[in-house]
Amino acid sequence: MERQMVVMEGATGENQNGVSSSLNECDRVVNELMQVIDTIGSYGGFRKTQRKECLNMVRRLKLLVPLLEEIRELDGQVSSEALNCLANLKKPLLAAKKLLKDCNYGSKIYLAAESEAVMSRFHAVYDKLYEALDDVPYDELGISDEVKEQVELMRMQLKRAKGRTDTQDMELAMDMMVVFSKEDDRNADSAILERLAKKLELHTIADLKAETLAVRKLVKERGGHKADSISQITDLLGKFKQIAGVEDTLVLDGSVSARKLQRCQTMLVPHEFLCPVTLEIMTDPVIVATGQTYERESIQRWLNSNHKTCPKTGQILDHLSLAPNYALRNLIVQWCEKNNVELPKKDTNTGSDASSAALIEEICSLIQNLSSSQLNIKRDSVMKIRMLSKENPDNRILIANNGGIRPLVQLLSYPDSKIQEHTVTALLNLSLDETNKRHIAREGAIPAIIEILQNGTNEARENSAAALFSLSMLDENRVMVGNLNGIPPLVNLLRYGSIRGKKDAATALFNLSINQANKSRAIKAGIIPSLLKLLEDKALGMVDEALSILQLLASHPEGRNEIGRLSFIETLVEIIKNGTPKNKECATSVLLELGLNNSYFILAALQYGVYEHLVEITRCGTNRGQRKANSLLQHMSKREHIP
Repeated sequence: MERQMVVMEGATGENQNGVSSSLNECDRVVNELMQVIDTIGSYGGFRKTQRKECLNMVRRLKLLVPLLEEIRELDGQVSSEALNCLANLKKPLLAAKKLLKDCNYGSKIYLAAESEAVMSRFHAVYDKLYEALDDVPYDELGISDEVKEQVELMRMQLKRAKGRTDTQDMELAMDMMVVFSKEDDRNADSAILERLAKKLELHTIADLKAETLAVRKLVKERGGHKADSISQITDLLGKFKQIAGVEDTLVLDGSVSARKLQRCQTMLVPHEFLCPVTLEIMTDPVIVATGQTYERESIQRWLNSNHKTCPKTGQILDHLSLAPNYALRNLIVQWCEKNNVELPKKDTNTGSDASSAALIEEICSLIQNLSSSQLNIKRDSVMKIRMLSKENPDNRILIANNGGIRPLVQLLSYPDSKIQEHTVTALLNLSLDETNKRHIAREGAIPAIIEILQNGTNEARENSAAALFSLSMLDENRVMVGNLNGIPPLVNLLRYGSIRGKKDAATALFNLSINQANKSRAIKAGIIPSLLKLLEDKALGMVDEALSILQLLASHPEGRNEIGRLSFIETLVEIIKNGTPKNKECATSVLLELGLNNSYFILAALQYGVYEHLVEITRCGTNRGQRKANSLLQHMSKREHIP
């Protein structure tokens, strides 16, 4: 292709103007890119759940600075192709800036709950940046060999970064699962909440105030959409405030003028005036079948999304009729008049924009193509649905609401390994939505997922385990997975899988073992010897995961018998002596569970010298470790095992 070059020396007056214009354009683009990188480098408060990936991204982007500096010093010829290459860098850099800004100022709870979706945004930036750097004309721009090598090194790092990352922190995942679960009676356990607050760095007044503002912004941006997850986030934030002893005086309401409310110390909007879904003051309150009151617009949107339950209580609605709550409406109006607060005006623009319509059209087309007789069309469509379902929560709802789950479940049995791999991963992504969990199970996905877990590719097996973990957050699905013999292949993956596979299997097995019958199934499948191997192999870094599962199994008679036969106590005491603070906490919890049921375990632990180390944990262990160690010492004293 012929290039239109502008030559500085020996040019006519007209060409000299072209040179000046071209170089000015080049300087402008380079300065914009440098400014974006400078802004990115100024962020310093990345959320803990994404901090490592954020710092890696910032480090990689800063490797572009020497390249841009050399281009800025260019005083020779500049081609339109070179300018286009520079312009193409702008889009991924702006995407990186937005992503890093979200990870710097966004809600910590939301970023933890949506960590997989956030990670997909990192991968998207890496993809675009890798492509943009592919065609940079180094020779034409006179880039030095040293800088060229540095940029190529960065491209190699980007290519590696596009690979699949490790499963998120398992303890964090399990704690989030517990506090978000409506069925698990541990969701208000102060020990779990304290641990989670520390992991998310939400245990000081300053942290909680900043999170409140971040959640308020999130509520405003979402406009009531995905109300169940927003409600979970705000409920959890309220629990964090309770354990920190902070009065919840910051209203997560973006529609009422915050300035007006802050002028008067008594201007806290009464909690009963706020819609439980949007946390906005209600202008048209209505009552649902359970007796709960919501803003009409938000509860109607909830019902239109195929939800049949009460968002606040989780109860199935006997009917979907909405009754105006005139009494509450009058109280709200009186309160607003008394406090000189104007009721918020509703946005009348409720139509979808062109981009949303285009996305829905694309999703519908992809779902239709899942039934294509042509293998390449079928494979391409399921892969694209997999990527869309990974991007954000809204896409998961759109795919499900447009009939995507049933054809995906049918594809799980399709005789093509790549289609199976993409399909089970797409269903894993879709299952992150609470409603989709039930839908996927009702369509008969669990037996097919178990089949892939047994016979699929390595990645398909890993994602099958992760899908079973996600689906089994519902108690009825835990029972179903156990009844369908899904536990033995998970134990097999725990024993023989890759590190990623072991972690996915451990996460699923922990969740399934909350069910008493599944504990017996896991023990019979040989889970305890596999867990002991994880304790012995410190390089895997799965000691806490193994101990967490063992604590559940220790509450079952078969589990205690199996552990006793395998001389587990000595290993447990060794961890209490020499493990990390978290290791010691978990090991002490397991020993307490064992000792409460059988004095033999207490005597064996004392013979191995556990006493002085328990006393040490009561002095300087973790908060939960101190409580467990004190309980264990008290139990020993009552049983007269110690003075």
